[in-house]
Amino acid sequence: MKKSPHKDYLFRAILSLRTVEECYDFFEDLTTVKELDEMSKRIRVATLLLDDKVYSEILGEEGEVTASSATISRVNRCIKYGNGGYKTVIDRLKAGGVALPEANK
Repeated sequence: MKKSPHKDYLFRAILSLRTVEECYDFFEDLTTVKELDEMSKRIRVATLLLDDKVYSEILGEEGEVTASSATISRVNRCIKYGNGGYKTVIDRLKAGGVALPEANK
């Protein structure tokens, strides 16, 4: 991704959020419901992959955050060849005691 002052401004805006409720308000204004749902699926898939879940286990999950094979493949590529962003945030969530919710919740 090419860095720019405009993206920096967006990321600083995100970093200024202090509560989950503020995040809901901001992201509901910033994104569509579908985009937000897709982002939540990606972080779930990344968490499962980093926990050594296999593709078929993730694909077989049922519930609100069911991910497609394309989403699983995309996230897997990012984990293997990306910048480590997923691992950074997931490690921090775990260190902070934030558990991954069940798929059907």
